[in-house]
Parts: sequence; C-alpha cells; structure tokens
Amino acid sequence: MVGDEMPGNERVSAAEAMRQATEQLTELLGRRPESVSALRPTDDGWEAAIEVVELERIPETASVMASYEVALDAAGQLLGYKRGRRYTRAQIDRNEGSRS
Repeated sequence: MVGDEMPGNERVSAAEAMRQATEQLTELLGRRPESVSALRPTDDGWEAAIEVVELERIPETASVMASYEVALDAAGQLLGYKRGRRYTRAQIDRNEGSRS
C-alpha cells in the first residue's frame, strides 16, 4: 500500500550510510572507527564492515584491530552490530584479492 508509506522511508546515500554507521558505532563502543572496509545496500537498508582499533600498541603495526559487521535501516539508523574477526594492524588477509 503505497499511500501508507511514511515520508522518511527513503534510502540514505552510501556516503550518509557510512557516516551514520561510524557515528553510531563510535557512540556504542566508545572508540572511533578507523575505516569502513565494505558497504552494500540490502533490501532493508545497508550492511557495512567497519574496522576499529581494539587495543593500541607500540609500534602501531602491533595494535589489535577488529572488524564489525553493522546493519542499518534505509534511513541510516543502526539496527545491530557484531564483532567479527580480530587481527593485528600489520596482518595481511591473504584470501582477499585472490579472485580475478
């Protein structure tokens, strides 16, 4: 029923989804994300992978990073998040980029 749709149901842009994801995750974790490594639209909104420094070490290459999977609705509001893998900053993911 198109007439019953709320006016705020439009999907935010990819750039706005990235901003919303990092701001809201910062508020929940108390740490500022380093980067958004993936962002994709879904039927219900957006999914993002966000990299966060979990434990700072010296040298920086020894810092422990974590990748968070974040779900946003179409308006950019955080629906949920889950910590995925943890790794050192210097670690190279040998599985990525192997596809041609």
